[in-house]
Amino acid sequence: MTESHPPRARITKAVIPAAGLGTRFLPATKATPKEMLPVVDKPAIQYVVEEAVSAGLDDVLMVTGRNKRPLEDHFDRNYELESALLKKGDEDRLSRVQESSDLATMHYVRQGDPKGLGHAVLCAAPHVGDEAFAVLLGDDLIDPRDPLLARMVEIQERHGGSVIALMEVAPEQIHLYGCAAVEATGEGDVVKVTDLVEKPDVADAPSTYAIIGRYVLDPHVFGVLRETEPGRGGEIQLTDALQQLAADEKVGGPVHGVVFEGRRYDTGDRGDYLRAIVRLACEREDLGPDFKAWLRSYVTEEM
Repeated sequence: MTESHPPRARITKAVIPAAGLGTRFLPATKATPKEMLPVVDKPAIQYVVEEAVSAGLDDVLMVTGRNKRPLEDHFDRNYELESALLKKGDEDRLSRVQESSDLATMHYVRQGDPKGLGHAVLCAAPHVGDEAFAVLLGDDLIDPRDPLLARMVEIQERHGGSVIALMEVAPEQIHLYGCAAVEATGEGDVVKVTDLVEKPDVADAPSTYAIIGRYVLDPHVFGVLRETEPGRGGEIQLTDALQQLAADEKVGGPVHGVVFEGRRYDTGDRGDYLRAIVRLACEREDLGPDFKAWLRSYVTEEM
């Protein structure tokens, strides 16, 4: 007789850490949060919230810091602007302005001291409670045609525990990422995580599977984070807490990884940020044809 288990609660909450200083983009981020830098005509953070919502997570907590008030303003109503657009009869721009404020139920908490990603996630504990939840990092934009987060939620709801997003990278790049040791499962894009190392030296890396900025976490991670000592860089690392969960399934269930082979845009690096804008602009129906024609001409002239 097959043992039955009660269905797991549907995941509805997403946490977006957004307290970083954005020093790689100075001086642009001196007074403007890096998450508000535009990717074509939307701030990067809006793409991330849209991704959460498309995966069914409509309760979003943003972990912010000082000088991050524009994030709250962006997802709030702007009655003066809406009224001006309404009087002009500009319904297209009006709908785009209202879109951000209608996306999700938004909440905010300040991190205070910048003690690392693990600490930022721990700041979400009072809001999340004892529910599984997702964490989305704003530097990674995932193309909406590649529903990575929805797949991760599916795996977590089926197996429990935590799920992390993995991408295979060149061996010489692994020192830039958290790295996972894995075992195969019966599903081609799903692996079981047996160990994790934060930014290992190339010679010490257990694989070329790098952690990218999407997580679906069991709430037991909060208890582990409270006991996690500062690690690499003197910060509380989420990777260190997940390593403990992977080592002992009795604490918070297994840790699985979804191997992502889709389109990912890194906006945390200046060069990759520019490439993301070019790629997304080229794919826009309203901008792409003219922009690609100009780009071809420009590249030909430069060559």
